Amino acid sequence: METLNKGRFTLPAETGIDNEVKRLIEKWGADAIRNSDGTVLSKELMDMAVKVYTTYLTVRNDQQWAYSHKDQLQMQYLMSKHNTATAEVLEINLLEGYFSKQFEIDKNHDVKRYWEVIDRSTGEVLEENNWYFDCDREIVAITSAKKWHRYTVSFLAYQVWDTTQMYNHLTNNWTTPPEMPYDAIHEETRERIFNYLENWLKENPSVDVVRFTTFFYHFTIAYDDKAKEKFVDWFGYSASVSPEAIDEFEKVKGYKLRAEAFVDEGYYNSPFRVPSKEFLDWVDFVQGFVAENAKKCVDLCHSYGKEAMMFLGDNWIGTEPYGDYFGSIGVDSVVGSVGSGATLRLISDIPHVKYTEGRFLPYFFPDTFYEGGNPTKEAVENWVQARRAILRKPVDRMGYGGYLSLALKFPDFVDKVEEITNEFREIHNRMKGTKAYTGKFKVAVLNSWGKLRSWQCNMVAHALWYKKIYSYVGVIECLSGMPVDVVFMSFEDIKKNGIPDDISVIINAGDAGTAWSGRNYWIEDEVTGKIREWVYNGGGFIGVGEPTAYQHQGRFFQMSDILGVDREMGYTLSYTRHDNVYDGKHFILEDQQSEINFGEGMKYVYAAQENTKILSMDKGDINLAVNEFGNGRAVYISGLPYTPENVRILLRAIYWAASREEEMFNWYTSNCNTECAAYLEAGNVAVINNSDKEQETELYTDKNNIEKLTLNPYEIKWISTEIF
Repeated sequence: METLNKGRFTLPAETGIDNEVKRLIEKWGADAIRNSDGTVLSKELMDMAVKVYTTYLTVRNDQQWAYSHKDQLQMQYLMSKHNTATAEVLEINLLEGYFSKQFEIDKNHDVKRYWEVIDRSTGEVLEENNWYFDCDREIVAITSAKKWHRYTVSFLAYQVWDTTQMYNHLTNNWTTPPEMPYDAIHEETRERIFNYLENWLKENPSVDVVRFTTFFYHFTIAYDDKAKEKFVDWFGYSASVSPEAIDEFEKVKGYKLRAEAFVDEGYYNSPFRVPSKEFLDWVDFVQGFVAENAKKCVDLCHSYGKEAMMFLGDNWIGTEPYGDYFGSIGVDSVVGSVGSGATLRLISDIPHVKYTEGRFLPYFFPDTFYEGGNPTKEAVENWVQARRAILRKPVDRMGYGGYLSLALKFPDFVDKVEEITNEFREIHNRMKGTKAYTGKFKVAVLNSWGKLRSWQCNMVAHALWYKKIYSYVGVIECLSGMPVDVVFMSFEDIKKNGIPDDISVIINAGDAGTAWSGRNYWIEDEVTGKIREWVYNGGGFIGVGEPTAYQHQGRFFQMSDILGVDREMGYTLSYTRHDNVYDGKHFILEDQQSEINFGEGMKYVYAAQENTKILSMDKGDINLAVNEFGNGRAVYISGLPYTPENVRILLRAIYWAASREEEMFNWYTSNCNTECAAYLEAGNVAVINNSDKEQETELYTDKNNIEKLTLNPYEIKWISTEIF
């Protein structure tokens, strides 16, 4: 059992620095050690009285098998560059623009069955007799092209360099021989995977936890001809394909998939795309296959008395933790990288496991741990942002990743990690396994994906910042540490089951045409009718960016009657606008001390209802507005990056939309730089300062009971509920 100074922490270790490892085990209170990809643990370290994790690479550990069975390597669907025809004969170089060390064109299967040549000017698929593949020159020749039309080829290629290892070679200067990933879809390879794992388990009795990184299929990555990232989709399934899998899919699902089902006009089924039936069927197929065979790996670990841990990354495709099959795998735990509060909740909310573990930033890599670098600053910022979410739903364990030898060069970082780990353990000790207070209702985030993409909305590559999305990712980041229960709901959920009684507020946030906004779902009566009725009868609706957006029958925001605003698309410029900012006080703005940060915002939003109250407007563009629809309420926000001020704006918007303003003051702090989490069953309240400055705040137990507090920079202050 952990104490304040020991437990719940996993230390990345290396050989050659055993004494330093032992010192940090004590200093950081580690009760487990692990290797990283590319590092090994000495026998002395593994024999110490701590838990030992060892990375296991299911589809690349046995490179002898990979090199002797190159026809069973993993594949990826790729699309050629767009090529414009200037004559009837057009030759297309398939791998132009791709990294030749990553891919080799599949020459073992029937190209006419699995490839497609498409006229991208019309969308027409060319007949087989209008093109051929020149195997020696690795080009496709179109023999009857239409001049000035654009053409692409969708083709299969072998992955001849494992994605993660390639990344480490190119980023972290690895010099080990290239490794190739083999595909478990082949029965012969699948049996080899199981046999190799069983032998490894026998040969590694000191390992307590097998950390699968992960099972069979890597998320989608393609590099360009300059060895730079070309396409990265952390959620992508384009590397889970093969002719054998496509044929098996046809047997299971009853129809054959086109190459276009994977290539998707070159978008490769990014999660921003509203998923097609074909793609959803493929996701379901892959998840079923992965779960069935991952379970065999897990069962082998259990038969040798070892735990099975899954890394939420690298080869995680098919193991969707919020999918229908994950529970059947039987893994003991999941570990993932924590880049924010949202990614913390992505890990900590995972069901069907005994415990969860977060890898906090920074990774001990040369891109951060270099002379002149400041890893301590990044560690503090990462911890403070994640801490909000930890207080709502903590991961059970924490740790770091990378090369410990790099971290040892920064003594101030080493000291700061000691503080962070002790604070993490204190949170667990104080909350005593209980849940923090939340309001008596739920908030539903509505999009095309629903539960499957819990805490993943509008993300591109895990927690990386992108200009196009930070104004939307801020919504789930704010929610990750709020005293509200959050669920993720799809349009199909509403069509099938309606809106559950315990939901009081629905949030729809995203750009028009994306899966997050909903595209043509907003002209389906089974969706719009149910939502309108629900809001009219008292529900709350919050739209961010381009919510409910689809140009149809004179409206762009299809729920403009609820939201009270619409967006000018150039069709109604003849109408005269008379929009003015509401000059009265409003509940949502009562805490506001400075100018609101709407991020990228949204231009040309105007009032669509006479009763709409405009709370913020810039150069004629509405940034914040409220409206009432029957007995219900709606809030429009043009963008919401994560800031302490915006957490408060959203919290107030939620309680106002839910018509529960008075309830917001139950366990509430007045200063938006501070927040609280009340563990009433445990008798403890945590009040946190999220800023680097001293803050004064008032802690409300309810509207009428207030306690004044002063908090040091980044402090967490614990208060017994007995004083109230």
